Amino acid sequence: VKEAGKKKLDLNQPKNEEDAVKRVERAAIHAKASAFLQQKSAVLFAEPLKTKVDRKAGVARLKKELQEHLQELQISKDDRKKAEEVVDGFVEAEITRKILDEDWRADGRALDQIRELGCMVGLMPRTHGSGLFQRGSTQVLSSVTLGSPGMEQTLDTMEFQMKKRYFHHYNFPSYSVGETKGNRGPGRREIGHGALAERALMPVLPAREPFPYTIRVVSEVLGSNGSSSMGATCGSTLALMDAGVPLRAPVAGIAMGMASDEKTNRYKVLTDLQDLEDGAGGMDFKIAGTREGITAMQMDTKTSGLPFDVVKQTFTQAKKARLEILDLMEQTIPAPRAELSKYAPRIVSFHINPDRIRDVIGPGGKIINEIIATYNVQIDIEDDGLVMVTSVNPESMEKAVDWIKQLTREVKAGEIFEGPVTRIMDFGAFVEILPKTEGLVHISELAPTRVAKVEDVVKIGQMVKVLVYEIDAMGRLNLSMKRANPEYKAGPNDDRPLRSSSGPKR
Repeated sequence: VKEAGKKKLDLNQPKNEEDAVKRVERAAIHAKASAFLQQKSAVLFAEPLKTKVDRKAGVARLKKELQEHLQELQISKDDRKKAEEVVDGFVEAEITRKILDEDWRADGRALDQIRELGCMVGLMPRTHGSGLFQRGSTQVLSSVTLGSPGMEQTLDTMEFQMKKRYFHHYNFPSYSVGETKGNRGPGRREIGHGALAERALMPVLPAREPFPYTIRVVSEVLGSNGSSSMGATCGSTLALMDAGVPLRAPVAGIAMGMASDEKTNRYKVLTDLQDLEDGAGGMDFKIAGTREGITAMQMDTKTSGLPFDVVKQTFTQAKKARLEILDLMEQTIPAPRAELSKYAPRIVSFHINPDRIRDVIGPGGKIINEIIATYNVQIDIEDDGLVMVTSVNPESMEKAVDWIKQLTREVKAGEIFEGPVTRIMDFGAFVEILPKTEGLVHISELAPTRVAKVEDVVKIGQMVKVLVYEIDAMGRLNLSMKRANPEYKAGPNDDRPLRSSSGPKR
């Protein structure tokens, strides 16, 4: 590199003499601006600035007074405009200094104090669950929708295929920060914050077997001033509990900040970070979890690194704040609701013999599609024989479940059924005892007395009561009408085989 590498350019060096003069003049103006701001800082921070509006108004007033001061010094308009750049940096530096020297925060809070909290549930009665969480000026409204197991998203990766049953969609409209820009597709903020809040809840979601629903949570940020992602985490918990989702434990989150001076190796950890406190020497450490432990966290810092003692203190203060938030959330809704919303679909789960799945599906899906169309339900079948029927109509769901159970029922000898006659042959009649399941009533089993013609006893479509007399080695059902009569008495010829076990299978 020493031999072949090019010498690095020093971009801070003035390009020419004119540029050097401008830099000196600009430095002089910045020095005057800093001196003026230093005098005004005591006035700006004399009283706690409780709200974001107050703090923005204070900084705007400071900029205006600086403009007037520089105008009195006959500084040009362009130079006055450039001098405004000093204000934001000065305010951040001054806040950091006061935190380090005086344990002082702009809104008057202690370093480990959370802003005012608020929780509500059930605000949106037509949704399956809803919750509103507020911390200071940050306000998030979350709503829950429950869907059938078939609504899971299939994710194909290079290594494996997996299914996703819990979705968290985070929306950050411009009005939440007082802006009017257009709403477009989700950006990095929406995707990242949504993923963080989603992962915070995943460890406490119920297992699929007792709660097979697909779950979607949408969090709308109504107002933002620090850690809307942790607000979305708390809002999601409230909404899920309001929806009756049996969470293992409620989850809350908090954003931790820091004021630091690396030159003097001084650090102060801040609970519940907001606007002006996220300065040049700060960090944004989001920590979410239950009373028992942490479920998700994310950290960024503007420093070259964090001492272990700072990390340890951050976790300690975060736990104290998390428990305080959980206390309020549990006062609002102590446990998940025992019943789902009346608007939420109901799911019935049961197992069938995996070998009988084909009987439910039918050729080309004919049977399962017929059940779905007839009763307006959704049916999901797993390879292990788990069947899940979803519907908003309990009566239709019950009928669909009964249909499936009848299709997959294992018939046993000695059972009595009632069904229609479907076919008549010279040697007997076929009766459908279950959907798509027929058996033969031999002519000798139609009545206690001798029958000359099958048509003399039964007709196609006639409902008859039959007893499963025998299931032969080929799985064929031999039925009897006369044996289904409670007053039946066996005759001398009733134990003879009805047909050869080597005959063709129906």
